[in-house]
Amino acid sequence: MKASDLNRELAYYVELDAKLVAAAASIKVLSSLAWPTHLYQDFIDAWNHDRPKLPAVEYPRNRLSDRCFALEEVIKAAGSGHPIGDYISATAQSYIAAAQMLEHVGTPEFSLLSQQLYGTPHELSGVRSNLSLADDFLKIAGTHSAPKRDGVECNLSPDQVASELGQLAIEFFRPHKVSVVVDQSITAKAAAGAERIRIRGMTTFTRAEVDQLREHELYVHSATRLNGREQPYLKSLALGAPRTVTTQEGLATYAELITTTMDTGRLSRIAMRIKAIAMALDGGDFIDVFRFFLEAGQSERESFQSTARVFRGGDVRGRHVFTKDVVYLKGLMSVHSFLVSSFGLHKFDDLEDLFLGRLALSDVPAFKEFRSAGFITGPRYVPPWARRLINSSNTQLDQDIRSLIRPKIPADLSNSD
Repeated sequence: MKASDLNRELAYYVELDAKLVAAAASIKVLSSLAWPTHLYQDFIDAWNHDRPKLPAVEYPRNRLSDRCFALEEVIKAAGSGHPIGDYISATAQSYIAAAQMLEHVGTPEFSLLSQQLYGTPHELSGVRSNLSLADDFLKIAGTHSAPKRDGVECNLSPDQVASELGQLAIEFFRPHKVSVVVDQSITAKAAAGAERIRIRGMTTFTRAEVDQLREHELYVHSATRLNGREQPYLKSLALGAPRTVTTQEGLATYAELITTTMDTGRLSRIAMRIKAIAMALDGGDFIDVFRFFLEAGQSERESFQSTARVFRGGDVRGRHVFTKDVVYLKGLMSVHSFLVSSFGLHKFDDLEDLFLGRLALSDVPAFKEFRSAGFITGPRYVPPWARRLINSSNTQLDQDIRSLIRPKIPADLSNSD
C-alpha cells in the first residue's frame, strides 16, 4: 500500500475514533452506581440496635439509547479486518454493553451484562476458576501473615494520604497537573483519573495501603489515562473503556506485587471480594455478605463498603449483583502470563506498550506496526519499576524477571494458565 493510501486510511479511522469518544464519554459506570453517603449510617444504626435492615437504594434512570445508536453507527463504519478499525469496533461494543447494563440497574439483566463485561467467580482463568484461585490466595495470605505488633500499624487520615500522594503526583506528572483530593462519596479507597485522584474520606489508611495506592492509582491508572490523552490520533486510549478494565486493574495489581507493596491484608481483600460475589450470586443478601466481611476481621465501615461494592447496581436481596471486582485477580493472572510469555520471546517492549493508554492485552500486538510508524506514540509516564526494567539490557532484564516476577506468584498459581 502506498504511503498516501495508508495516510488516507488512517485519517478515516482518526475521524471515526473522534466519533467514538464523543458517543462514549458520557457513559460512566462507577459514578452512575454510587450510593449516597447516608446509607452507611442508616444501616449501621439498625445493625447496632439488632434490627438489621437491607439498604434502600434508588438509582436514577439512565436513558442512553441515543449513545448506543451513535456507537452502533461507529461499529458499522469501522467494518472489520483492519487492526485500528477492529479496536474501535470492540471498544464501541463494550460501551454499548455498559450502557445497556446501566439502563437495567436493579434487575437480573444488570447482573447478566455485568458478568459479560467483567466475568464471574466461576469463570476459568486458565484451567482454574477465579473462585478457586481466590481460595488459594487466601491460603497464601494466611500462611504468610505476620503477627500484628502494637504501634506498627500507622493509621493515616485521608488528608495526610492526599497530601503525600499529591506531592508525588506533582513530581511524577510534571508538566501535567494531577491533584489528589478527599472525596466522601466513593466506595473504593481511591479512584484515579487524568487530572484528579480521589481519596475516600471517613476512613484511615495504613502505611502499606498508601504505598499500594501510589503504585496502583498514581503510577498506573492516572499514568495510563494521561498517556492516552497524549496520543496524537487515537484519543479513545484515554477513555478507560469497559473492555480495558480487566487489563488495567490487572496491571495495577501486578504493580503492587512486583514492587512488594502488596501485603497479606491486600491479598486477602482481593480474594474475599470474589468469594463475596459468589455468595451473593448464590442468593446471599446484603446482610449475609456484610456479616461475611465482618467475621473476616474488617471493621463495620470497611465491611459496609466492601459489601456495597458487590451490590451497587444490583439487588440487595441477592442473586443479581455487580461482578467487577472479579477483574483484579483475573487481570493479575492474565497480565502476569502475558509478560512472562513476552519476555520469553524477547519482546521486551511489550511492558512499555502496556502504558500507551487505557488498553486491553490484545491491543498490544495489534498496535505494533502503528507504533513503529508513529501513528501511536510511546508513553510519557511509566512507573519507576517498569522504566528500570525497560532500560535494562536484555540479559539483565531476563535476570530481573526471574528474580522479581516469578517469586511473587507461587508456581502452582503462575502455571495455571
